[in-house]
Amino acid sequence: MIGFFANLFGYLLNFLYNLIQNYGLAIILFSIIVKILLLPISINQQKTMKKTTKIQSEIKKLQIKNKNNPEALQRETMELYKREKMNPFGGCFSAIVQIILLFSVFYLVRCPLTYMKKVEPEIIEKYTNEISGEEDRKDAYPEISIIREKAQNDEKVYINMEFLGLDLSSIPSRDIADWKTYVIPVLYVISTFASLKITSAMQKKQRKEMTVEGEEQDDGMDLMTQTNRNMTFMMPILAVSISLVAPLGLALYWLTNNILMIVERLLLNKFVKDNDNKEEIVNA
Repeated sequence: MIGFFANLFGYLLNFLYNLIQNYGLAIILFSIIVKILLLPISINQQKTMKKTTKIQSEIKKLQIKNKNNPEALQRETMELYKREKMNPFGGCFSAIVQIILLFSVFYLVRCPLTYMKKVEPEIIEKYTNEISGEEDRKDAYPEISIIREKAQNDEKVYINMEFLGLDLSSIPSRDIADWKTYVIPVLYVISTFASLKITSAMQKKQRKEMTVEGEEQDDGMDLMTQTNRNMTFMMPILAVSISLVAPLGLALYWLTNNILMIVERLLLNKFVKDNDNKEEIVNA
């Protein structure tokens, strides 16, 4: 399934690349288009998250009321979801879509000759063997190596990887002496940290609004707060580890996606909040 979607996305990325003849710009436009296509899912996910936060207090009351009657708890919880027009499994679909997208794009950017350029497997295998020199030597990004070392002599495997003075086929762990290879990874780490901080601030504000309404934070909220705090420190570390061993083209996609995610989150938070306020006025 992942290969199917990677191949499908490859047609879009290749179309954009042929249009502007620049791999970096093609990745940025590709990221924007995919984000727009997934916007309905993102809006629904944002609404679900807000509704879930809103009914946490009601669920807590039901848990206390039916602590010795799990069947009644399940029944009344489902009635609550139905009354609030929420699907308790709605978030699963969004999560599945995000996972498929994540791995599909990873496959696509990791193997652009296969999924974007549609180069014959025989040609890729031939060049891979020539570069490795021996069959037992493994390369995590063989197609990136082919583009770097064989593209000048074969138009079939050529992709313009130059982007704002950076070579998107470079890998920081391989090109340690070149300081330019660290530009995108550093920006990616900063954007990851910013994304987590913004998300944490939004969740904190939502919990504060619940407290104002007279509800005390439960253990689940405290656990969520601690988890978010740990994520704020761990994710940038993980981002550094990944970006240092990945081609800059892949890091550029992650960076672009992070920036788009921040913009999307801020806009959707305001959009969903405004809609909620309008609904409250109408229902009043």
